[in-house]
Amino acid sequence: MDPIRLTAPLTDADVEQLSAGDRVLISGVVFTARDAAHARLVELVEKGAALPFDPRGQIIYFVGPTPAPEGRPIGSAGPTTSYRMDSYSPVLLDQGLKGMIGKGKRSAAVKAAMQRNKGVYLAATGGAGALISQRIKSAEIVAYEDLGPEAIRRLVVEDFPAVVVNDCRGGDLYVDGRKKYAKTS
Repeated sequence: MDPIRLTAPLTDADVEQLSAGDRVLISGVVFTARDAAHARLVELVEKGAALPFDPRGQIIYFVGPTPAPEGRPIGSAGPTTSYRMDSYSPVLLDQGLKGMIGKGKRSAAVKAAMQRNKGVYLAATGGAGALISQRIKSAEIVAYEDLGPEAIRRLVVEDFPAVVVNDCRGGDLYVDGRKKYAKTS
C-alpha cells in the first residue's frame, strides 16, 4: 500500500483517515520541541498567555537537531524518545495540536487526549537522523533560542516519512503489532 500524503497543518479529516500502521509522507510546516520547550509552552497555557506559535492543526516533531552543515538548513534530525513529553502533550492537544512525531510508546493520558481531540502520534525512524534531515527544506528558530538544539523551530518539510503509531480511535501499532505476531500455542 502506498503511503498517505499529508499536508501540514492538519485538519480533523486528515487525522480521521489515518489508522495505526499507516505509512505517511508529510509536506508543509512542522514545529520542533522537546521537553524543556514543552514545559515552557504548558506554563504559558496555564498562565493564559499567548504561545510563540498557534498549535491548532500543527504537528510537533520531538527532535533536537545537530548544527546545520554548510549549505543545509539543518543537521541530523532524528526523533527523540516521546515519553518525556507525556506530561505536557495532553495540554497541547487540548489547545488544538493535531500531531506529534517521535519514537517509543505514549502514556494512557496522551492516548486519551488524542482520542478526545482527534490527534495522532507518528513514529520516525530512530537512527536515521541524517536521512530524515534531507526531507527538511528550511528551518528557523521561532522561540527559546537559549535552549540551543531544543529551541522551537519552524520546519518546512517535503515527503517526511513516518508511521502512524496511535490513531484518533485508540488504535496502537505497538499493541496491535505484537498481537499479530504473538504465538497462539
